[in-house]
Amino acid sequence: MQFANAIRATTLAATAAGVLLSLVTTAEAADRVRWKMQSAFGSKLSIIGEVAHRFEGQMDRISGGEIKIKFFEPGALIPPLECFDSVSKGAIESCWTTAGYHTGKIPALAWFSAVPFGPEMGEYFAWLNYGGGDEIYHEIYKGHGLKALHAASIAPESSGWFRQQINSVEELKGMKMRFFGLGARVMTKLGVSTQLLAAADIYPALERGVIDATEFSMPSIDLDLGFHQIAKFNYYPGWHQQASIGELLMNAAEWNKLDAQQQAMIETAATESIYWSYVRSEALQFKAMQELQTKGVTFVRWSDKDLNAFRVAWDEVVAEESAKDELFKKTYESYKSFRDQYKIWLDNGYLRK
Repeated sequence: MQFANAIRATTLAATAAGVLLSLVTTAEAADRVRWKMQSAFGSKLSIIGEVAHRFEGQMDRISGGEIKIKFFEPGALIPPLECFDSVSKGAIESCWTTAGYHTGKIPALAWFSAVPFGPEMGEYFAWLNYGGGDEIYHEIYKGHGLKALHAASIAPESSGWFRQQINSVEELKGMKMRFFGLGARVMTKLGVSTQLLAAADIYPALERGVIDATEFSMPSIDLDLGFHQIAKFNYYPGWHQQASIGELLMNAAEWNKLDAQQQAMIETAATESIYWSYVRSEALQFKAMQELQTKGVTFVRWSDKDLNAFRVAWDEVVAEESAKDELFKKTYESYKSFRDQYKIWLDNGYLRK
């Protein structure tokens, strides 16, 4: 009898342990995060593609496998430039992109991607984090069921690839050119017909003559895309993008399902990605420029007169857009107020060339 009781007790204990283990396993499974993340930039693309693919591994490493955010190449799940709607509706959980790609819906988002004649990276993030920029940024997305984190940054870009040397801004009039963000508004003001194309679509458009010229990014990235094979004149400085910021765009409902620790892990990986991409962007450009020179590329710097023409056109764009869009105006005023105050530090704290 004692033996039978012992067997029953052992069986009950084993059953209870199995049930408990099952409950723990189920709870652990419920805590795991499995998201899809389509990138606007291919994984092989220098820096801006690399950092997106790297983020997938960083999340796995930081979370010990609890959070897996799977990287998908541009177009694998949705059209490359349609992240805003797809993530907002919950078709996919997240996208690696940049706010400037959503300006067709909300023009003010351009301020959170790159600004003509804008600040370098330190001042840019100072406005975002401490000058009220992020308050506007998050409020915009909140109204569309979205949550975003700044997740990448790069140093200045070049300002265009041309088949022939451009001797003055006046020669741009009538050209068809791929251009991005607020800089495209400036080029339009100067008589350029601009269009926004995803990275993979630019070379074919340039090759077939659909566009006459293009800008995309910095030397190492443009080298990857092969623009030098068609256009041999690369212009500097990148007046339209002295600093550029990328983002992790997430469905707000999915974000809100995460506990505080999970959210902190994603925030940590995103912030680390800003550092990694910025430093890498600074490190690779001189080597890329040296290689481009061996391939017959001529680097041309805009004259002071031309740069002033771009700046005048930019001031006109700001005034016009602010007059017709209250949110654009609100964001601009926040940005300008911070820069006006920051100037005393900029003028006195830094060596200016």
